[in-house]
Amino acid sequence: MKITMATAEELVMDTLRPKLVPSLISSPGIGKSALAASIAKKHNLKLVDIRLSQMDPADLNGFPFLLNKGVRGEDIPKEEAPVRAGYVPMNIFPIREDPLPTKYEFSLDVATGKTSKKAVGQYAGWLVLLDEFNSAPLAVQAAAYKVVLDRMVGMHEMHPRCAVITAGNLSTDKAIVNRVGTAMQSRLVWLEIEVCAKAWGVWADENDIDHRVKSFIKFKPDLLHRFNPNHDEHTFPCPRTWEFMSKIVSSWEDIVVGKLPLLAGTVGESAAREFFAYTKIYRKIPTIKEIIQNPNAVQLTDDPGLQYALSGMIAHHMTVINADALMPFIRRLSIDFQVIVLRAAIAKDVNVMNTPEVKKWVKVYSKELM
Repeated sequence: MKITMATAEELVMDTLRPKLVPSLISSPGIGKSALAASIAKKHNLKLVDIRLSQMDPADLNGFPFLLNKGVRGEDIPKEEAPVRAGYVPMNIFPIREDPLPTKYEFSLDVATGKTSKKAVGQYAGWLVLLDEFNSAPLAVQAAAYKVVLDRMVGMHEMHPRCAVITAGNLSTDKAIVNRVGTAMQSRLVWLEIEVCAKAWGVWADENDIDHRVKSFIKFKPDLLHRFNPNHDEHTFPCPRTWEFMSKIVSSWEDIVVGKLPLLAGTVGESAAREFFAYTKIYRKIPTIKEIIQNPNAVQLTDDPGLQYALSGMIAHHMTVINADALMPFIRRLSIDFQVIVLRAAIAKDVNVMNTPEVKKWVKVYSKELM
């Protein structure tokens, strides 16, 4: 059974509470690592991101060192001590003796160019993400048995406030994937995640994704994730690469044709050309200033593409200061587009919901908004 990212978080938490280990598997680039980071942030956990494919078995068992203690660990004269060895665990794994990690706030001194840090509290524990899990060699997977099932790093117990998640890609997607042995299969709770444009839209509203990218995906949801294992382009459209696209274009007022190779290198040529063509329609919609000045008379198009672009643009510019002025125009949109605008605007700034005209709208359409 497949699940969406919208339901994955709840099921992951249901797995972590009894101290079991969920394994997130999906096609590449749909946000498994981002989900782990989100869970860590919400539950005040320090995220420890470990790429298992780059590890060696010794990294999981610990490195050998000579002991100067007796068999039972008590101190005895050096000349009487038998030759014994133990294992030192890597510091990336929290063990029982570790104190809870400190949270730091980093700041940059512009004058000197130096970065300083200040303690601002304490984490409640750790979330260890064993990423690229099924890309690791079988010997490394075998070394991870104790971490996953016994919560041990070599001979050391992991900290009781440490949760573990694994993540990996599907073998059918021609990613670098190795077979997971049956012993490991039964040690994990497997959750296969598929892409859902609606769930991604909610995430995008909450994570400052560029409004042109958001409205394009709402207009062409099939392009959120178009993955063919046999594709011959250098990359492909997926949630990860659309986030890259957002970071690239967010500072651009307009997207000119000279930037098309950069867009193609981000999401692939076909998707880039469609996105570029879509952004041109922004020249055909009224500006936010024109809408505020004359919300009841400014021209309103029936073209779905233009309405998606218009909705995204309004939500991007909507604030507590101009919300009441924009609401007469927003009410002229179909209810579906009204919900798109208000949902995105409130996700960007929840205080928008406290403005008088938005309050009136929410009283009538609260069910649609949720």
